[in-house]
Amino acid sequence: MAKSKKNIEKDKKTFQKRVAYLLIFGITFAFISFYAYQMLFADNLLVNKEDKILFIRKGATFEEVKDTLEQSFLHDRLSFMFLSKLTGYREKIMPGRYEIKANSSNFQLLKKILKGRQDPLKLTLTSVRTKDDLALRISYKLSSSKDSVLMALNDNALAMSFGFNDTNFVAMFLPDTYEIYWTWTPKEVFDVFQKSYQKFWNRERLEKARSIGLSPIAVSIMASIVEAETYKNEEKPRIAGVYMNRYIANQRLQADPTLIFATQDFTAKRVTEYHRYFKSPYNTYMKKGLPPGPINSPSQASIDAVLNYEKHEYYFFCANPELNGFHLFSKTFDEHLEIGRKYWQSLDKAGIH
Repeated sequence: MAKSKKNIEKDKKTFQKRVAYLLIFGITFAFISFYAYQMLFADNLLVNKEDKILFIRKGATFEEVKDTLEQSFLHDRLSFMFLSKLTGYREKIMPGRYEIKANSSNFQLLKKILKGRQDPLKLTLTSVRTKDDLALRISYKLSSSKDSVLMALNDNALAMSFGFNDTNFVAMFLPDTYEIYWTWTPKEVFDVFQKSYQKFWNRERLEKARSIGLSPIAVSIMASIVEAETYKNEEKPRIAGVYMNRYIANQRLQADPTLIFATQDFTAKRVTEYHRYFKSPYNTYMKKGLPPGPINSPSQASIDAVLNYEKHEYYFFCANPELNGFHLFSKTFDEHLEIGRKYWQSLDKAGIH
């Protein structure tokens, strides 16, 4: 039976209402979707600015993070606040060092800080003289203080867990470039140094150390003296040969750099009687054998110079009187004294005291 005209009209109005509802729903959905997209993916951090590092300390509150972001990073505060609430970030603050690129989105930021995906940084270590210097270099890249790093370096139990003691622990810290994270503890950083140390001391180097009668630590101690004597890598094997000749002959090493280390007189330009008679286990003028620990963190070039020291008959060397950074080598003490006399004359002439 055909529908009446009245029913047809009713169906038509119902259909029109449904279409209207669908249009309203579609427009609303499109608007919400667009706004949600804008909140998530539109540029909102460091807009038209330079890249910047966001540091979030251990134990930081959401208010602290929010204040930091508002002051230096955020363009639209409300969108971040809404998303931080929606994602639960406010209840789970992850410390770290985060590299924030210019014109980043809320999504890019939250992707990092929600999971604590901090960016690594490079720690480049050159040769350092003391543990204090080493602690300063390492702590400069960490949230940990210099004092906490120094305390770890002086912790004998910790040093022994790495195969050293608190006196020779510096030998493990080979000058190189390392990848670490800002929130790491000193021990976590030390783990990276140990892996590099173990990789450096491969089978070939261990065999060379055994063949010259030194342990890897003893090699590092000898290398630290060579490191202090010259920055000329080409000359290091010959200088290492001088000290190995004395060591093998059971003579005192009489290494001036050990006196400087013993007295901590790092500004000294000349070694004097004060240095030679200073009582210390590092005074190689008074004590035979190697000092108890390295006098610096020797470079890999200095370590290899000891492992491959030059075989010769020199027992003495002195800085070249021409003050060119090189040394002159002698077989006899008389020859050495003559070169030394000329060297001191050059120092006097140059006004170096």
